[in-house]
Amino acid sequence: MTTIGALVAEHARRRPDAVAFVEAGSGETATWRDYDARADAIASGLVAAGHARGDRFAVQLADGPEVHAAYVGCERAGLVTVGIGPRAGPREIEHLLVRTGAVGLVENERDLPSGASAVPADRALGPDELWMLNSTSGTTGLPKCVMHSQRRWFEFHRLAVEAADLRSDDVFASALPAPFGFGLWTAHFSPTILGAPCVVLPRFSPDALIAAIERYRVTVLAAVSTQFVMMLRSDALDRHDCSSLRVLFTGGEMVPPDRAAEFEDRTGARVLQFYGSNETGALSCTSLRDPDAVRLFTAGHAIPEMNVRLFDPDTGADVTATGGPGVAACRGPVTCLGYWDDPEGNTALLTADGWMLTGDIVTVEPPGDPEGVLRVRGRASDFIIRGGKNISAAFVEEEVGSHPAVAMCAAVAAPDPVFGERVCCFVVLRAGVAALALSDLTSHLAARGTGKEHWPELLVVVDGDLPRSSGGKVAKGELRDRAHHIASSNSTSVAVPPLGS
Repeated sequence: MTTIGALVAEHARRRPDAVAFVEAGSGETATWRDYDARADAIASGLVAAGHARGDRFAVQLADGPEVHAAYVGCERAGLVTVGIGPRAGPREIEHLLVRTGAVGLVENERDLPSGASAVPADRALGPDELWMLNSTSGTTGLPKCVMHSQRRWFEFHRLAVEAADLRSDDVFASALPAPFGFGLWTAHFSPTILGAPCVVLPRFSPDALIAAIERYRVTVLAAVSTQFVMMLRSDALDRHDCSSLRVLFTGGEMVPPDRAAEFEDRTGARVLQFYGSNETGALSCTSLRDPDAVRLFTAGHAIPEMNVRLFDPDTGADVTATGGPGVAACRGPVTCLGYWDDPEGNTALLTADGWMLTGDIVTVEPPGDPEGVLRVRGRASDFIIRGGKNISAAFVEEEVGSHPAVAMCAAVAAPDPVFGERVCCFVVLRAGVAALALSDLTSHLAARGTGKEHWPELLVVVDGDLPRSSGGKVAKGELRDRAHHIASSNSTSVAVPPLGS
């Protein structure tokens, strides 16, 4: 098996002037020759700086040709990329740098290392070596670091080709941040494996993306559900010709079937998805050959080589034969290598006999069929999924609880018509504190360096205690019901009487 670095070099030799990337908005392009030369210069600069093979180097750049050149430059220099999303807050960045032992961080294109000396070929990382560490939300605190080889994403690409009949004459557009799983395969891997151009956006804008689809005749679009719903809400969709689109890959959160059907009606594209996570890759997918009932209303057919299993969330017993419901798990070629330097996290991620858990409750129909249809019934993990981003409720609670006015708090998901879910926080104030405004709370979080995705968007001040279950834990089911009601009132800061005891 080859690597992305080797494929970029091959494209640069065979058709140097063909376009590899286009930056939407500015229209700036990078040819395969440009891509290859820039990656070589970055690799040379990294080696000249004295970094050893296997060192970790952090990259936090806006989406564009340079971030992909940086990833390939690290690969050719034998460095493991620490991929950090452009929206990460200072505390998250510091955590990732310390946790990975990164030897450097680049946050601006002009600060990328550059050199002119040839890099020995034996420095380059192979397809089965650790190639990237990216972050994923943990249930109890700051992000975990997921370990990736390139092989898993080549295998993922093969599944995508089968699902959507991807071709070398396709034109891709990826609206996802480059360092996360969905962004990796749709911008860094599949287009380069096929030798196809990819349109990228430094900052997502539905209007800019729609205009780019028309301008570059995009055929394959990748966007989380929130993003394509925002496209539907934009009048730009009526002003631009998007008839070139034949496929929208979406996911990262629950796909609303009515909006997916609307997208198909208005563009002529077919909406497809992979169901999985940054850790598992994919357990199931929909394809162009699936009927509407499967493609729009389920998570698709289980992927046979991923050996999908279901486990009872209370007993851990294998309930695959009965079709569940159970916690979905898998073992196959597109799973990650586990968490970096995190034995506790790996223990929670994997069963004792090596099945990788998703944290989602699913059913499979018909029961026991290795290619049965998956339906996601709920989440066992305490996450809020806002715009495709997994937000740890526990981490939100930890940050909100640092405010001097807050005695207790609980974070849950509130429904949102655009982002799917948003963060709602119920708080009990300390004795003697009369009130807490949402603006005061977010100012406090900003001063702490908390990333904006962890800021509550709804604040509910509770008189008395939070509701408790019979086991003494906070009854989050009751809070979610209340958050649903409050979200419909369009208020962002609410005071309520005692919720229960």
